[in-house]
Amino acid sequence: MGQVRVKVNFFDTDAMAVVHHANYFRWFEIGRVEFLREAGITLNELMADHIVFPITEVSCKYRASARFDDVVIIETIAKVLTPVKLVFDYKVLREADGELLAEGYSQGVFTSMETGKLIKLPKEYFDKLKTIRE
Repeated sequence: MGQVRVKVNFFDTDAMAVVHHANYFRWFEIGRVEFLREAGITLNELMADHIVFPITEVSCKYRASARFDDVVIIETIAKVLTPVKLVFDYKVLREADGELLAEGYSQGVFTSMETGKLIKLPKEYFDKLKTIRE
C-alpha cells in the first residue's frame, strides 16, 4: 500500500467551501504515481520505453467533505495486477481525525505509446510491481 499526504488548497474548494468532487480523481492520480514510485518505477521511465497507462475505469464514493487547510491521506492499494492491467483501490482520509472522506477505484491498462494497443508489461517492471504488492 502506498500513502501520500496532500494539503487542501483554497483553489480545491467550491462555492460551498468544500473540496470540489473532481479533485478526488486528481488525488487518485497522485496516489497512483506515488505507488509506482515506491515500486521503483517512474512514469518518465515507462514513457521512455514507449509504455503508457491510460485509465479505462474510475469511480468514487464520497463519504464526507474535505475543506480548505485539511491535510488528507491518500491510501493506494493495488487490488489486481496482471501483465496487462493494474487495478487500484483508494481511500482518502482526513489526517486530523482519520475520517474516511472518499473511497475509489481505477483500472488502467498497459499500452504501447506508438500503436495505442494493449501490451504486456515488460518483466523488469512487472517484477517490481509484484514486490510492492506482496
